[in-house]
Amino acid sequence: MASENLTRDEARRRASFLTTDSYDIRLDLTTGPETFRTETTIRFSSSSAQETFVDLIAKAVSEIELNGELLADPASRFDGARVRLPALVEGENVVRILADGVYMNTGEGLHRFVDPVDEEVYLYSQFEVSDARRMFACFEQPDLKATFRLTVTAPEHWRVISNAPTPAPTAADEGTATWAFEPTERISTYLVALIAGNYQGGTGEITTRDGRTIPMGVFARASLAEHVDAQNVIDITATGIDFYEDAFDRDFPFPKYDQVFVPEYNMGAMENPGAITYVETYVFRSEVSDAIRERRDLTILHELAHMWFGDLVTMRWWDDLWLNESFAEYASTLASAEVTRWSDAWTTFALSEKGWAYQQDQLPSTHPIVADMVDFEAVETNFDGITYAKGASVLRQLVAYVGREEFFAGVRAYFARHAWSNTELSDLLVELEATSGRDLGTWAQQWLRTAGVNTLRPLIERDADGTVARFAIEQTAPQEHPTLRPHRLQVGGFTLRGGQLVRTESVEIDVDDALTEVPALTGTRADLWLINDGDLTYTKVRLDEQSLAVAMKHLRHLDDSLARTLLWSSAWDMVRDGELPSRRYQQLLLANLTGEDSSSVLRALLQQLETVAGPYADPDQRLARTEAAADAVWELAESAAAGSDAQLQLTEAFARLARTEAHLQRIEGLLGGSVTLPGRSIDTDLRWKLVISLAVLGGIDVAGIDEQLASDDTQSGRKHALTAKAALPTEVSKAKAWRRTMEKDTLANESITAVVQGFRRVVDDALIAPYRQRYFAAISQVWAERSNEIANRLVAGYFPSSYGGQSVLDDADAWLADAEEAPFGLRRIIIEGRATVARQERVRAADID
Repeated sequence: MASENLTRDEARRRASFLTTDSYDIRLDLTTGPETFRTETTIRFSSSSAQETFVDLIAKAVSEIELNGELLADPASRFDGARVRLPALVEGENVVRILADGVYMNTGEGLHRFVDPVDEEVYLYSQFEVSDARRMFACFEQPDLKATFRLTVTAPEHWRVISNAPTPAPTAADEGTATWAFEPTERISTYLVALIAGNYQGGTGEITTRDGRTIPMGVFARASLAEHVDAQNVIDITATGIDFYEDAFDRDFPFPKYDQVFVPEYNMGAMENPGAITYVETYVFRSEVSDAIRERRDLTILHELAHMWFGDLVTMRWWDDLWLNESFAEYASTLASAEVTRWSDAWTTFALSEKGWAYQQDQLPSTHPIVADMVDFEAVETNFDGITYAKGASVLRQLVAYVGREEFFAGVRAYFARHAWSNTELSDLLVELEATSGRDLGTWAQQWLRTAGVNTLRPLIERDADGTVARFAIEQTAPQEHPTLRPHRLQVGGFTLRGGQLVRTESVEIDVDDALTEVPALTGTRADLWLINDGDLTYTKVRLDEQSLAVAMKHLRHLDDSLARTLLWSSAWDMVRDGELPSRRYQQLLLANLTGEDSSSVLRALLQQLETVAGPYADPDQRLARTEAAADAVWELAESAAAGSDAQLQLTEAFARLARTEAHLQRIEGLLGGSVTLPGRSIDTDLRWKLVISLAVLGGIDVAGIDEQLASDDTQSGRKHALTAKAALPTEVSKAKAWRRTMEKDTLANESITAVVQGFRRVVDDALIAPYRQRYFAAISQVWAERSNEIANRLVAGYFPSSYGGQSVLDDADAWLADAEEAPFGLRRIIIEGRATVARQERVRAADID
């Protein structure tokens, strides 16, 4: 059996003599619940008469026809991942391959789902990075662009969506119909899309700046259709198109734009041109916080940005995956901040996205933004906080470095020069250098081709009256990644006036090398100094002793949400680096949560509260700290505005933190109605969150969970029930959860995650401690036998990071020593998990001291 991996060298060699023209793909989706018929005709040219291969993952290949000749014994030419072709002819070639494709339940390839509500079947494709070959035979690499014509036979009552506008179906056999789509624009294989089933929702249209009418549809499963707020999605999309057409000076590139929320999805969304797919949790059947609504709108704008950056212009190979994702992340945050109601989007970005990036960048597995993507396996491993969040942060720094107008002038030139083609990073840098007049070679080397995060620390000397006598900024780098970088940033000074912290000083400077003097601040005064005010650069920031003391006491009195968030981030970094005891950060959180008016910031801070009260706490104080946090959060929920966003988030956080008998009774009261909060009803999803917390505390049994499920026997309800049952504090429940996921391969992707999440929810870690050694004994086999997505969910999900301490470090070290030849993706999860536990140990030690 050949490996399903494809190397960059293989792809480059194939592209050196092949040019693809078109694909004609015919799919029959009526052949049964496990397989489908897939027939692909590829027209391409070759500059030499040599052998090559077509990528395909299928159950069987029944016909291979090359240039009009049926090849004998097609099965012998197919090894499960590649179809070998004999010598091509110079010039035009045509290959036709007929095969039996396999439906997936892992969220990869062509995923098949049956809705428990009405037994309707729903399909959707997910091809990034290398799963188009699970639906049709192809040259699976982004630089071999082509047009794609799909013809699909399916049940006649289905809605069938692809990249091209959906045609009127024609009747086929009884109860079936055929949809013959027009060819797409020239796109890469991973961007081809198929969504099929009884999807329902709403439609609309917008007019682009060149006067075209773009039809739009917003769809979900029929049983969820009533919750699809299609007009809101269309409105956000229209706003984004207006913004991007102006910013990029390029009309919207595609003839239509459908957006579909699909079940059992592995990620947030995917940028298939004209046929975006989203995770189904973005369909709100219950009340959600504004943090979640902001995230959905940002995701809509992120995928929309890809229509230009990624789809119109596509990377040559996956080395530049980061640029696709980082650009979309930067552009969508900019659009959110400037043309939507989420005007504080950069505040959300500072705490959420950059927090993710800082965490990823301090793991042993960190890598340069421009990663060395030698093969598909390397690409799959590097969908991480560096690729998305650090890259976007560095792009924001680049904008500050070259100037916003110059940056977008370069982007416009880039689109004009490279539309419908493939590029590399250098192609963009050439345009930016031309518009900005800056040589970006050194900048790119320091920021994009080296790993690690710098730390900037103020060195302040004050006169007796507090006036600054000297202000300097010290830059350091970790020993293993010693690069010092240029930073274009602002320094802000804040002064207490009338009980409020007000910005009274601001200077924009360039920081370079190990020490940078800031003479412009000599003679000024402020109670608190903040390096990187405005969050223009990517760096950790420290506060001087006086500024830290002022922040600890007056953080809620600072009215600037972004500056306040940067202070939160600085303090959090100090906790993670063992410079600030986690108990002090817990005090800071509980004293200042009421000052947060950003839903997204509140969400992040409540997650941090769970961390500092749990895995970051002195083990002897952990239970008491968690109980105290739960009590404090409940008091805040009771005093929050009736029916408010904060009240909802605080209630959910209380349920997660609940530990005592009194907490259990309060949860029972919320479920039963004897305990109420002003303006708050216990809707379906909040009810499940309370039930799961009740299960963790032993306040419900399997029969009680089944009773809850009977009132919500939907896909969402079933996943919640799986979590609740796995969370029950019994040896039987934990053993069953382990068997259903690690030892059996019957559950779909999201159901596996639901069970893993419940397994990990414990009050007493001793309940799951025996699984530590079983985990390390099983993971190599899991990695070998499961798909990439499922293996990642299991190995990362079950890593014993929340319990075990030094014993986990010892077991991880032993496994890594014994498994030196294990695949990199598997070793990386263990290396990262070990580093997380090691950091917890350091933070706990600082907490004890």
